[in-house]
Amino acid sequence: MTFSPHITVACIVEQADRFLFVHEHTRSGMAINQPAGHLEADETLQQAALRETLEETGWDIELTAITGLYLYQAPNGVTYQRLCFAAHPLGQRPGAKLDAEIIQPLWLTVNELQARQNEWRSPLVMQCLQDYLAGHRYPLAMLKGIF
Repeated sequence: MTFSPHITVACIVEQADRFLFVHEHTRSGMAINQPAGHLEADETLQQAALRETLEETGWDIELTAITGLYLYQAPNGVTYQRLCFAAHPLGQRPGAKLDAEIIQPLWLTVNELQARQNEWRSPLVMQCLQDYLAGHRYPLAMLKGIF
């Protein structure tokens, strides 16, 4: 068996003490997650984060920092490496077509998210938010890519 970790990105987007999440269909049922997804071929991590946020929420964002790099082994044995970004919302595109599995974007407070713990896609949902709230910010210039 070949070890093939999945490289993913996620974004913490804050506006007026609320955070942007997605309510989505998954193989395990409905879940709440940050706007997040997989890195695609010939794409930088920053491009992936901007694309995934737009595809899942209809929001254009500006990346401001890295909040953390996470390694997570899901119950099914799949290993995910997640790079989480902090971002500012720029605006929602009217009529944006969202990915098929997305039910809707949600703006939730920390308490509202905590109250829905049984819907989190993974423990990374809260871990990324806690790191953001703790002030973890690393420069985007840390990321290097040669294409």
